[in-house]
Amino acid sequence: MKRDAIGGQAVLEGVMMRSRDRQALAVRAPDGNIITEAVELRPLAQRWPLLRLPVLRGVAALADSLAGAVSSLGRSAQLLDEEEIPSWQLAAAVAFALVLVIGLFFLLPAALVNVLRSAKDVAPVLLNMAEGLLRIVFFVGYLLLGNLSPDIRRTFQYHGAEHKAIHCWEQDLPLTPEAAAGCSRLHPRCGTSFLLLIVVLSTLLFSLFNPAALGARLLLRLAMLPVLAGLGYELTRWTAKSNSLAARLARAPGLLLQKLTTREPDLAQLEVALAALGQVVDPSQREKI
Repeated sequence: MKRDAIGGQAVLEGVMMRSRDRQALAVRAPDGNIITEAVELRPLAQRWPLLRLPVLRGVAALADSLAGAVSSLGRSAQLLDEEEIPSWQLAAAVAFALVLVIGLFFLLPAALVNVLRSAKDVAPVLLNMAEGLLRIVFFVGYLLLGNLSPDIRRTFQYHGAEHKAIHCWEQDLPLTPEAAAGCSRLHPRCGTSFLLLIVVLSTLLFSLFNPAALGARLLLRLAMLPVLAGLGYELTRWTAKSNSLAARLARAPGLLLQKLTTREPDLAQLEVALAALGQVVDPSQREKI
């Protein structure tokens, strides 16, 4: 039976699940109970039909996902600490994270490779490849450093629980922790795979538009980020749906990289992920805040 696409993410001691019209959060409280909350959604593409077009729908979906991620992370922190987090603090944290990601993965590699551009015997194609390789090295290194933190590793367990729960539902298995435990913790629609595709696509796309001045190159990279997001979204959709050899080859690196961003969850974490999933896919479990 065909299932609607369900996405999600790990949050602090919990999981967020998201469908086209609903977002649910489940968090394991300090007392051991699972707190679940859900809200109805009205995505940008529903409000603006133009955003349903290919590539544009990817930009809209990314904006919706970022908004959902921020609200879920902030809410999970509130549920654990039982303290209200000011909206300006959440906005500042998100802004800092975006600046860090863009600076580290897109601008810094271009700036580092720029020192080689004065060498006249270095072919432009080699410089573009070096910049792309640096971007990939920074991305993988960032994930490796994250795995050194016990808190991040625990969050990666919830990430694995999210994937297992979605697989369990997509395969029409009983929505129990025991059934979900037997499912894969890797999923082709994962944000990790999406980000890796963007990193690879950026190497190809930036090679087509490569002005000589460093400032112009950096500005152009910033301006092309929405295009990369849209193209990455379309490619991720295709690799997730198709079983062709080309699609399997395209999604293989992302699945491999997910071994760094997911860890095997325990049954208690799977129970949390399934609680969030039930709020999205099972009308009998639905609650609304």
